[in-house]
Amino acid sequence: MVQNTISVHNLEKSYKNVEVLKKISFTVEKGTVFALLGSNGAGKTTTIRILATLLKPDGGEAQICDADVVKQANLVRAAISLTGQNAAVDEILTGRENVRLIAKLRHLPDAAGIADELLARFGLTDAADRALSTYSGGMRRRLDLAMSLVGNPEVIFLDEPTTGLDPQSRLAMWKIIRELASNGTTVFLTTQYLEEAEQLANQIAILNDGKIVANGTVAELKRMLPNGHLELRFAEEGEVKAANAALVDFEPTLNVEEQLVTLTIDGSTTQLMAILGKLEAANIAVLEFSQKSPTLEDVFLTIIDRKGEA
Repeated sequence: MVQNTISVHNLEKSYKNVEVLKKISFTVEKGTVFALLGSNGAGKTTTIRILATLLKPDGGEAQICDADVVKQANLVRAAISLTGQNAAVDEILTGRENVRLIAKLRHLPDAAGIADELLARFGLTDAADRALSTYSGGMRRRLDLAMSLVGNPEVIFLDEPTTGLDPQSRLAMWKIIRELASNGTTVFLTTQYLEEAEQLANQIAILNDGKIVANGTVAELKRMLPNGHLELRFAEEGEVKAANAALVDFEPTLNVEEQLVTLTIDGSTTQLMAILGKLEAANIAVLEFSQKSPTLEDVFLTIIDRKGEA
């Protein structure tokens, strides 16, 4: 039986006369990574703040680990941890002192042992006794996440956890997030990077203008956009322009510098044969071609554009 750690039903929130959340609903299974995507101002951070008991909704309800976020806020706080967009660390203290402080604030026994275990887990043992002012951005992020895991929360909220990190630190953070989920922690993630959501998330919801406009696995979301792309590369600039003219009925996109013509296709053999037939009839040789399925970025932009036009 599927166990939902997070359940949200018809959640609403407005600031004065501006509706930020318009009756959004979703569930998140235990031990999975859930990604909430949306443009700036879509309501992602407001959603997290409500679920983390930092903000009261105007309507609807939400439960985390079967506790109501409004009526049983203390139970919710005991079950969750929140890592915001900026690392919440004390610059004066060392890495070890930061983790010990959180353990003591949670009234946990053996704060020193907890700090040692988490610092080792996040590869910070060698830097544990250095001041935070000497830490890189990636190290600060790892320490912030280590502090968030003090007390073994059942749910952790990560609000854009890799923003500003270099590629190596970003990959290291991805590994940590996967390990958290594999160990049974439910991860609620917001991110500006669609590739990140595609790599990490078991389930993705897209929030636009205060509404959930799509919700499902990566594969399910991609099936919402049946069309893919066909890339045709040619040996010479003249052939590229000739191919663009021959395939005008397919609304091609031309890239002369890369000698490339890109077409939106439905993936059918019939359409592919028609395209190649037109090129053969025009005596245009294709150097190479490749068919590409829709990416999560294609899906996201298409859905947002459709909703904006509605």
